[in-house]
Amino acid sequence: MAIHTVMVGDNLWGISIAYGVSIATIKTVNGLFSDRLVPGLTLYIPDQALPERYYQIKPGDTYWKLSQQFQTSIQAIMTANPTINPNALPIGLRIRIPTPEKYRMQTLVFFDALSGAPYLDMLNDLADSITYLAIFTYSFTAEGELLTIDDNLILQRTKALNIKPLLVISNYENRMFSPALADVVLKDPIRRKTLVQGLVKKVKEKGYAGVSIDFEFVPADRRNDFTAFLKELKLGLGNLILQLNAHAKSSDMATNRLVGFLDYKATGEIVDIVSVMTIDYGYAIGPPDPIAPVWWIEQVMMYATGQINRRKIMMAISLYGYNWTVPRQGDAAMIPNQNAQNRALEGWIPIQYNPTAQAPNYSYNLMNKEHIVWFEDIKSLTAKYKQMEAYNLLGSTYWRLRFPFPQNWAYVKKNIDVMK
Repeated sequence: MAIHTVMVGDNLWGISIAYGVSIATIKTVNGLFSDRLVPGLTLYIPDQALPERYYQIKPGDTYWKLSQQFQTSIQAIMTANPTINPNALPIGLRIRIPTPEKYRMQTLVFFDALSGAPYLDMLNDLADSITYLAIFTYSFTAEGELLTIDDNLILQRTKALNIKPLLVISNYENRMFSPALADVVLKDPIRRKTLVQGLVKKVKEKGYAGVSIDFEFVPADRRNDFTAFLKELKLGLGNLILQLNAHAKSSDMATNRLVGFLDYKATGEIVDIVSVMTIDYGYAIGPPDPIAPVWWIEQVMMYATGQINRRKIMMAISLYGYNWTVPRQGDAAMIPNQNAQNRALEGWIPIQYNPTAQAPNYSYNLMNKEHIVWFEDIKSLTAKYKQMEAYNLLGSTYWRLRFPFPQNWAYVKKNIDVMK
């Protein structure tokens, strides 16, 4: 597929003619509800080109060697990288490689069971692109007793679609993450054992493929206890999957209130999958910022891959953005990427692209209040998939299923072989 950035004077009819693709197809792939376009909008255009891979140049690489490795031609690589001298390939440079050999990876998508099950049709449509569905969320009492949810319908559908379900367990209380709940259970070996036994029993009873750990705001003092909990749970699960959602960080920060409890090295040796949450650099209670700037992801991945086997690591991708009011009045509103895009279209608001963050944004005024929106689009997405493959990661994690983002799923279908 090609990426087209809308310029002044562009219209869907002209873009359709230029690429030989119907207007209806362009609208479906990009989640457009009208023919309206604005400058800066990026469109993903289906074409007959080969899937695209990304590769980081290593010592001794030549285009001939890469053409053999990726079952493509030297000319195809040269055409995809017109500004690069093939006789002087810089070590560490990331290049595009058109190839029939798709990138093989696993995917994990969060499903919010607490909101009921109104999104099963989306699951049907995306089933081929999902390895694991993390069903959010079971919790527990202060004694370590498991608190269950009504997951029968989603479990039944997940298994029928050949998707592996994971039981999400969180320190969730009154629809918020509770530091006190995590503290009282993790520090007590008896309560910890009760929780582990309850999880193992429930997973086997319901036929889950494993457990997804989503603990947040755990006191830093519980660092060793959290690691012990993972070790005890993995021992009980045996061959079943243990997946950890780990807040992003670029150094250990052992005393930090958000990430201090996470010992990347120790936990990475225990669990099967670590989803590094490279999202919410710009977050609801903070200032307007890109959701996941590529320079920040680079820092996080350099640290994470130095601590954890990279073939255990998934990189998180947000299916949402945020809409801030400035000066701030309450938390920023979370907004699905497709909705953020279409809000700009509805208001005839040009979209800007920040080259340093590699992320789209725009601002507008409503009722004398300034709004700033950062989100993701196909251009910012490809930058992240480029990082993912350059680091040779296991795959990606998406938050969350109910946020429509057709550009992302079109990219996955075209370029990625999702392992089931």
